[in-house]
Amino acid sequence: MTTKLSLTSLPNLPADVARPSYDRGALKAGILHFGVGNFHRSHQAVYLDELFNAGRDHDWAIVGAGVFAAEEAGRRKLAEQDWLTTVVEQDSGHMSARVTGAMVDFLKPGDAEAIIARLADPAIRIVSLTITEGGYFIDPASGIFNPAHPEMKADAENIAAPKTVFGLILAGLLRRRDEGMAPFTVMSCDNIPHNGRVTADAVVGLARLVDDKLADWVTQNVAFPNSMVDRITPATTDRERAILAEQFGVEDSWPVFCEPFRQWVLEERFPQGRPALERVGAQFVADVAPFELMKIRILNGGHAAIAYPAGLMDVHFVHEAMQDPLVAAFLARLEREEIMPTVPPVPGVVLEDYCQLIERRFANPKIGDTVRRLCLDGSNRQPKFIIPTIADRLEAGAGIKGLALESALWCRYCFGITDSGAVIEPNDPNWDRLQQTAMTARDDPKAWLAMEDIYGEVGRSQVFAEAFGHSLAVLWQVGTRETLVRYLDGVL
Repeated sequence: MTTKLSLTSLPNLPADVARPSYDRGALKAGILHFGVGNFHRSHQAVYLDELFNAGRDHDWAIVGAGVFAAEEAGRRKLAEQDWLTTVVEQDSGHMSARVTGAMVDFLKPGDAEAIIARLADPAIRIVSLTITEGGYFIDPASGIFNPAHPEMKADAENIAAPKTVFGLILAGLLRRRDEGMAPFTVMSCDNIPHNGRVTADAVVGLARLVDDKLADWVTQNVAFPNSMVDRITPATTDRERAILAEQFGVEDSWPVFCEPFRQWVLEERFPQGRPALERVGAQFVADVAPFELMKIRILNGGHAAIAYPAGLMDVHFVHEAMQDPLVAAFLARLEREEIMPTVPPVPGVVLEDYCQLIERRFANPKIGDTVRRLCLDGSNRQPKFIIPTIADRLEAGAGIKGLALESALWCRYCFGITDSGAVIEPNDPNWDRLQQTAMTARDDPKAWLAMEDIYGEVGRSQVFAEAFGHSLAVLWQVGTRETLVRYLDGVL
């Protein structure tokens, strides 16, 4: 027998399911969050739920928001259960469930008028974002905001009724300025190098298209702290809903399954105040950059390293990829020989210990994270997680054989057929372009590196082009498994 999750059913949930100890009706919104997906609900919302359980900062509850029609389905599911979420933590020796209640509302996606009105509410002092790496309107190769993007130009021409996250944020800031209110802090929680700066570039860049004085005001008055976030959180499927119902007796339309590990490092830049997140494990520092670079290169770069060979060998789950000796050995060698040497010292962290932790987390058999999720959106992820490492290695005159192989594996994956002949369904916003380029690159590898918006200067390196071309040729000649064997034997 299961219990449908709702506020009224909370007292009836099984005893082993934790639930809010605070009076949810007494919460007041202080944060508006764009991008109410699984990661946000396993990370920021959990930290706040723990803080509220500790009796602190009940005026920092979350109001959800979004811009895409597809987000309405998630909103509807959460509305039916009073904005509650069941979070299940799992690893090989641990499984626990808790209901979190940090969210108190979720505005209708795309309702610009309602969202701007809430942004103008003085109670909202932080606006946070998890809109994915590809949502920031930046040129992938340069990392610079692209003001010529059609969506940015459209919002600039009609800032009173914007359709993008940044248009809405700017419209909210504009109303607060005109009404003499202090601006909110804008806090990105996406896996992007210097995510605060990138967010500032987007908001200020859009403001510059609207009015130079507005752009200057945003620059001088709005804080955009950088942050580093980390928690492996796969997508929710019927598998997760069934496990929750069978193991804990809870019927939740949109539960979140995740690993026990979590990390949140933030710059201490919150002029309008902030919740005391340090009391529940968040870390506030003067400079996030060392932590951010470590995570993006070792964890996110590591994900890319195992994703494409596993995808080409028809491996479904990430932990299954780590059980393959060749994939695990490829990751270990690439990390230690080419990726980790590009990561400067991080305060209080031993990089080898961190890398071993990452390997254990990838191997967690309970998470159910899929290889396909790791392969998703390479056109946005590779320029952030892999190509800057290649650039640093080339500049140092250091070896790039493993990184070249990783890039070749991505190219081979985008061809759209695994080694066994199975079709790879589109898995990137730019899939058509990538697939066509990968087909051309089979005979002309430089065609892949000629994607200037992705590879930039790295694509023009003769050293890298030769290593990439050789790896791609071997992949086509002998397949993924034998190519990994040759790499590991030092004969690639």
